[in-house]
Amino acid sequence: MTTQEIFKNLGLAQEQSGGCLSSTTWTHTTNAGVVGSHSPSTGKLLARVYGCSEADYDTLVAGSRQVYASWQMVPAPKRGEIVRLIGQALREKKDALGTLVSLEVGKIKAEGDGEVQEMIDMADFAVGLSRMLYGQTMHSERARHRMYEQWHPLGVVGVITAFNFPVAVWAWNAFIAAVVGNTVLWKPSPKAPLCALAVQHLCNRVLEDAGYPGVFALFTTDRVEMAEHMVRDERLPLISFTGSVPVGRHVAEVVGHRLGRSLLELSGNNAVIVDETADLELATQAILFGAVGTAGQRCTSTRRLIVQESQYAKLMPQLLAAYARVTIGDPLQPGVLMGPLIDADAVAHYRRALEEIKREGGEVLCGGRVLPRPGHFVEPTIVRVQNHWNVVQRETFAPILYVMTYQTLDEAIRMQNAVPQGLSSSLFTMHLRHSEEFLSAVGSDCGIANINIGTSGAEIGGAFGGEKATGGGREAGSDAWKAYMRRQTTTINWGTELPLAQGVTFGRAEGGNDGARS
Repeated sequence: MTTQEIFKNLGLAQEQSGGCLSSTTWTHTTNAGVVGSHSPSTGKLLARVYGCSEADYDTLVAGSRQVYASWQMVPAPKRGEIVRLIGQALREKKDALGTLVSLEVGKIKAEGDGEVQEMIDMADFAVGLSRMLYGQTMHSERARHRMYEQWHPLGVVGVITAFNFPVAVWAWNAFIAAVVGNTVLWKPSPKAPLCALAVQHLCNRVLEDAGYPGVFALFTTDRVEMAEHMVRDERLPLISFTGSVPVGRHVAEVVGHRLGRSLLELSGNNAVIVDETADLELATQAILFGAVGTAGQRCTSTRRLIVQESQYAKLMPQLLAAYARVTIGDPLQPGVLMGPLIDADAVAHYRRALEEIKREGGEVLCGGRVLPRPGHFVEPTIVRVQNHWNVVQRETFAPILYVMTYQTLDEAIRMQNAVPQGLSSSLFTMHLRHSEEFLSAVGSDCGIANINIGTSGAEIGGAFGGEKATGGGREAGSDAWKAYMRRQTTTINWGTELPLAQGVTFGRAEGGNDGARS
C-alpha cells in the first residue's frame, strides 16, 4: 500500500482538521500549534496535525466526565462486548495500522503488525476480564454480619504514551480501564500522532455504532505546558505515564502532591546473563532480537550482556556473525531486520554514548557508525565495557549492547542488579539450581525475570512493569486491572443487635465505669 492508500484506509488526511476528540466531535482549532509527523526512514513530513488548545482540553475532560457518569453503570460484560468489537475492527485493519506504525516510528513491518496484534490480544484479555472482576468475602467476627470487598471505577483515566509503542501501550491501559468502567483521555507522543488518530477513528466508529460514544478521547499536543496541565488536573484521578525516569519522577511528584494515583512505566537497563551451561545458539537469537529489535528503542531492549568467562570466546563469534547479517534499511522492505532511530536527537544520543564509552576505555567490537543516507540510520553496536561506568548505568535508548564477563553466578546477579533500573532480566542456563537462584528473593530484582528467553517481548497475560527507577507500575495482565479501580470494604449487619468490633462496648456503665472497654 502507498502512504495515501494507508491514510485513506485508516480515515486520515495529509492535514488533519484537529487532533482532539470530545464525545464524537473533532475540534477545529488551528491556533494552538501544529504537530508534524515525520518518517524516520526518510526525514520527510508525512502529515500535520493541529494541536489542542487549553479550551479544547477542558472540553475533553468535561465530556469524558459526562460520559463516565453513564458508562460506569453499564454492566461490565456489556462493556467487554464493546471492547470485543474494537478488537474485531483492529483485526480488519491490522495490515494498514501495522504499516502506519512502521511508517511513523520506524519499526520493521513484522514488529508493526506485532504491535497491532498486541492490541488485539489485549482486547481479548479485557473481554474475559469483564466477567472476572472479583472481590473477596471475609468472615466477620460479629454475629449476623457479612463482610466483603468490591471494586469501583475511578473516573477519567489519563494515559500518556511514548513513541516506541505508539498504540499497544495505550491498549494495555485503555481496554482494561474501559472494561472496569472508566473513560480514558489519551495524550500520545507528539512523535507519533498519526497512529493515535488512526486508532481513535477506529474506536469512534465502533463506539458510535454500539451507542456508547465518547468512552475514549484524544488530546494531541507537543506543548510541555499542556502536558503539565493534564498531569496537574485533579479531575483525572489516575495518570498512567510511559517515558523517561526524570519525567516520570516529576509526574509522580506532581500527581502525588494532589493525592492522585500515578502508574509509571519508565526506563529499563536490562541484562542477559549467559552461564557456563547455556545453549549458546538459543542465547544468540534472543540477544540479537533483544538488542537490535526496534533499533534498541524498547524499554525491554537488552542493554547489557553478562557472560561467564568460559563462554565468552565461544559466544562472541556467534553473536558478531549474527550482527553482521543484520540488514538495515526501509522497515517496510522484506528482509530488513532493523529500521531507523526515531529522529536526529536519537542519533545524537547514540553518538554521545559511543564517545563516552571510548573516553572510558571501552572497546567497540562491531558497529558504531551513523550511516550516510537519508533518515536516521545507525549500525547496531557491541562494546566491551565495565558495569560501573556511568554510561552503562544509564538507559541508552539505541542499539548499543554492553558486554562484560563474570566468574560466579552470585557475581553476575550482583552486576545485573547494580543499576538504578529494574524492568526486565534474563538468564540462559541448563542448570536447575542456577535457574532457581536467579528467580529467588536473592536473585533478579526486576519486575520481569526470564529463563532461556530474552528480555524483550513480554506476553500480555502477565502484569508488565518494573521496580526501582522503572517506577513500580504494572499494566496489562494478571491483576493489573486493580490499578484502575478503587477498593471498597463493605459490612452488612443483618441482625437485630449492634455489636462493635474487637468486643468494644460503648455508652453503658460496666464495673463502675461509663464509656468504652475492650
